[in-house]
Amino acid sequence: MTTTATPQHPGPHPGHASREHPSPGAALAVLPHVLRGALAWTDAHRARFALPDDVLEPHTQVNATLKPLGELAQLCSTVTAATAPGTPEHEVAGDLVAYAWEQVEAGELLLELLRLEPFAAYPYEIYAAFAGHGLRHEGFEALARPLTATRAWAHTEQHANRQLGLVNSERRVGVLTHTDAGGVLARTWLGGLSEPWMFEGPSGYALTHTVFHLTDWGRMPDRVPEKIDGYLRTWLPAWADGCLESGQWDLTGELLAVAASLPGPAPGELLDAVWPVLADVQHPTGCVPETGVPVRDPVPVPGSDPADEGAPDPYPFIDCYHSTLVTAFAAALSLRSLRRTDERTDETTPGRERHIP
Repeated sequence: MTTTATPQHPGPHPGHASREHPSPGAALAVLPHVLRGALAWTDAHRARFALPDDVLEPHTQVNATLKPLGELAQLCSTVTAATAPGTPEHEVAGDLVAYAWEQVEAGELLLELLRLEPFAAYPYEIYAAFAGHGLRHEGFEALARPLTATRAWAHTEQHANRQLGLVNSERRVGVLTHTDAGGVLARTWLGGLSEPWMFEGPSGYALTHTVFHLTDWGRMPDRVPEKIDGYLRTWLPAWADGCLESGQWDLTGELLAVAASLPGPAPGELLDAVWPVLADVQHPTGCVPETGVPVRDPVPVPGSDPADEGAPDPYPFIDCYHSTLVTAFAAALSLRSLRRTDERTDETTPGRERHIP
């Protein structure tokens, strides 16, 4: 297996022994703290997701402005769906989605963006993240309906996993999908049950997002076909281990989210083996780096102003915001999956005391 980075940890890798002999319940022991820490860091840095005044100008970089905000909305929306109302993590995640909705002016900015770029799919996909949370804009949908009925929309050339994302966005908005999801899935790296030893960075991210789009970001695990479920349960442990060895923390988090999005019982052994390692990588401030050797002590980042956000940041925002969001997303899904498995076991094991989450 190859990855996008070379191993960067001298000597024994953190958590190596625990991956060989995971303790049952090890994931549940760390997950609540990991989830709360990642959300707390994100909440403390919400201003970094704010859109600039010139966000609609042609020179503005979408990947540095709208993309992070869309990810904030999407992943925090899933956290709210996976957590119990009234819990701190549910409330914080919901508040962050509300903040993102304010940034797009309750959909008005996305409508203007759709007018400026009717050929682009990303305004629709960002809007769908909000629509899946119950936040709608009548004017946006009125313009989107004729645009998504065009031949150009149906024949936009893109990778199969990206097309699957568009299909899921259409489902979220509640319109007729432009193509059959099953046919698109069959053309993906994952849908083809590719040789597992051909896994590497780009195919890994394509695989994870195929599952996210197929399951509506972990909300509908039963959409995963039986053959793909079996394939993932077989090979996720090896892929996750390789990502840990090469310090690919962001991709590790996405693989954990995939594991927690499968139908049926949670893959407990995998979650128990990997989550303690990722918990060890998480900085005391709550953030998680995308790649590389984790920083253990808070150190100022050159050019940053520690007074702006409390404790000094161990990494530049751009190098940890996504992996921190992914960690919160994966942690929420993992907790839900493990607790559901416990509930099913309680119902089928005579004499066992029922577990209450």
